[in-house]
Parts: sequence; structure tokens; C-alpha cells
Amino acid sequence: MKLVLKNTKHFVNKRISVISKEVACLDTAWHYHKEYELLYISKSSGIRFVGDNVSHFYPGELVLVGSYLPHLWRNDESYYKNEANLSVKTIVIKFTRDFIGEDTFSNPEFISIKKMLEESNYGLAFNKKVSKKLHDELLEISDLTPGEKSIRLLSILFKLSQCDNENKSVLSSTDMRQFSTENPDRLDTVIRYISDNYKSEISLGDVAGIACMTTNSFCRFFKKMTNKSFTAFLNEIRIRNAARMLIQENLSISEICYMVGYKSIPNFNKQFKQIIGSTPKNFRYKL
Repeated sequence: MKLVLKNTKHFVNKRISVISKEVACLDTAWHYHKEYELLYISKSSGIRFVGDNVSHFYPGELVLVGSYLPHLWRNDESYYKNEANLSVKTIVIKFTRDFIGEDTFSNPEFISIKKMLEESNYGLAFNKKVSKKLHDELLEISDLTPGEKSIRLLSILFKLSQCDNENKSVLSSTDMRQFSTENPDRLDTVIRYISDNYKSEISLGDVAGIACMTTNSFCRFFKKMTNKSFTAFLNEIRIRNAARMLIQENLSISEICYMVGYKSIPNFNKQFKQIIGSTPKNFRYKL
């Protein structure tokens, strides 16, 4: 999961890119780019990273990612197994701010879109009520002509800009936009290691060694790049996966606790409530 400035040469002659994906591993790297990105997941589930936010995603996910904001969607492990027969359907729309014309969003009639694009600097997630209404429009956009795509995207953005706070949420707690990359390979190695090994015991010394840094230097580096401490980041990865397992797997809470890397059930319950907002038992009970 490398933090990189993505190559967007396909924007040389056009200002909108619409891609329909039906394969797992939506992104191979924690990355950012100049263009805004509207991502709709019709099928599949996994963990997403947007700025300093780590959350699980499910079908119906609709997120607007701002320019230069680091992000990554990664499917659950089951999607990578050769024998798995799991469906993936994702629409990725990348667009420049001037896709419909220079200074369009400075006009009074589009002021709501301008405000929404500014909010997307932190990432915006829309609830399933919103994505359900736009489902057909989003799935059809890849089959439209270039002119029709511009008109359709403008319509979708306008409808999204009319959503009240009850139907959308800001994802990143701080402005994590990256206008330059510092040690992307090092960060990639660390995040990949944590994501692939969260089920095992991982110490601060382990990841500092992988990054070829002292523990103090690593702590400063990781905090600067992700706005989270190593421990907080690791706990979020573990708890988000635990939440998924509580929904999808017929396993006891204690089994899930140990499977995601915790050695103590009280500590697992404490971390779960802190991150999810309820105990594992209540979380599963409310499903």
C-alpha cells in the first residue's frame, strides 16, 4: 500500500475518467492525485483508508475524495482466494474541478457543489439512502458518451450537494492532503506489513525495524504521515476487521478477539467500544 502521486496521463485530453471494476483489490497503493474521485461500490466489502480515517466498507458505499487526499480501498482477504466466487462491482469517477468549464462552480447556482468539493478535502461518505437513489445513474455513467458523462456527473454532484448532514459524514479528522511525497516506500512497507500481519503480535520495535528507523524516529514519522500513533492505527485495523467478522462470521466474540490479534478479552472489549462506540455484544445484537 504505497503512498504515491498517481500517474494521471489519461487526463491530458479529457477531464473525466469513468472506470467500472469487477476485480478485487481496488487499489494497490495508498495514493493521492490531483483529481477528485467519486467511488461507488455496488458489490464487495473490505477496509478503506481515507486521510486518517480507517473504516469498513460494504455494498452501497459512496464516497467523494478530495484532490490530493490519500486513500485506499482494500477488499477482505476472502476476495483474494483463487477458489472464492465473490462478486465485485465498483464505479470510479475521477474528474478535474473544471470538467464542465472554467470557474463553473464559482457561479451562484452551483455554490452548493463548490462547498461540497471543499468539504471533500477531508473525504465525504454518503449513506445508503443516498447511494440507493443514485444507484442506476452511477452504474449507467460508464456507458455514456463523453458529453453525456459530463452532464450526468454534474447532475450527480448537484444532488449530492443537496444532502443534509444526516445523510453524509466527514471522514478524516484533519487535513491530510499530500502536495509532496516524503519517504513513500518506507510508509508503504510499514502499512502493508501492519495490514497483512494484524492478526499476529506486532511490536513497535518490529515495525520500526522494518522501516529501518529507531522507535522514537519511527513514532514521529508515522504520526506525521498518518496523523495516528502506530498503536492507534493497529487497533483500528484489528477492530474494523473484528466488526466485519461479527457481522459475517458465526463465531463467538472470544474467538474473534483472538483471531484479530488480541490476547485479552477485556482489552478487546475496551478498544472495540472506543472505536465502534458499543461493546462487541451490543454491536452484534443490534444487527
